[in-house]
Amino acid sequence: MGEYGIAPGQRVAVIWDSSSPVEALKGLVDAVQASVGADSRVSVENINQLCQSAHRESSFDVILSGVVPGSTAQHSAEVLAEIARILKPGGRVLLKEPVVTESENNSQIKTAAKLPAALTLSGLVEVKGLQKEPLTAEEAQSVREHLGYQGNDLLIVQIEGRKPNFEVGSSSQLKLSFAKKTSPSGKPSVDPATAKLWTLSASDMNDEEMDLLDSDELLDSEDLKKPDPASLRAPSCKEKGKKKACKNCTCGLAEELEQEKKSSQPKSACGNCYLGDAFRCASCPYLGMPAFKPGEKILLKENQLHDA
Repeated sequence: MGEYGIAPGQRVAVIWDSSSPVEALKGLVDAVQASVGADSRVSVENINQLCQSAHRESSFDVILSGVVPGSTAQHSAEVLAEIARILKPGGRVLLKEPVVTESENNSQIKTAAKLPAALTLSGLVEVKGLQKEPLTAEEAQSVREHLGYQGNDLLIVQIEGRKPNFEVGSSSQLKLSFAKKTSPSGKPSVDPATAKLWTLSASDMNDEEMDLLDSDELLDSEDLKKPDPASLRAPSCKEKGKKKACKNCTCGLAEELEQEKKSSQPKSACGNCYLGDAFRCASCPYLGMPAFKPGEKILLKENQLHDA
């Protein structure tokens, strides 16, 4: 089968559809079998059952689809994806399909431009058209019967594609080479002029033109005074003019306000609290306590203050 590029020992799959004449299909399979040899088996699959087949990934070297004389097979995206799956890496697919020159609404037939794109989207590479010719009268009649297309702008296209030389999902380690940085054996070299600029020798100390400053002369009498501890203390909340203590108060205002809150006594609303329960209001915090003299300091329990 020189026209299909089939070599002895290769695994080949032939895909046919219901429009393929039986005798033509049998003749194609016999010719392929003779080319691959008796030790290799040729698989024959119906295009409508291909996606339900039990073929493993990377099973075939060559797949022929729609090449049976008189076939009008249409390759859907699912069929092309399945073909790409069962092809071996680097394997070839050769298919024939009737196409139209211009796209029409409600037409299931692809255009000549969309067929190569469909093969590329399925994962095939090196897609190229091999042959494009008008349909014979018998092929046109088969298209009308099986596809229901009545137009006269049909062509039969033969196209080829290959599977990449790797399997889907495979990985490979990248070999990257980076230049190694040479580590310095010693200290980095210093410019002699720079080193001399920042170096003082004994002769420099005795040089009259060299102005040296005494560090003690940099401080005056004010700098030598011991600071007053009160000036180092942070201002309190009261000194800042605040009536409430800060969240993290450290000056004692929070404790002072808490103590005042505990020691403060509620003011009488009616002025009769000291006379006893008979003269007190229903919400009086002094209820239950004996009468007392006006102005006398009475200590209330904590729960009584909350209730008030």
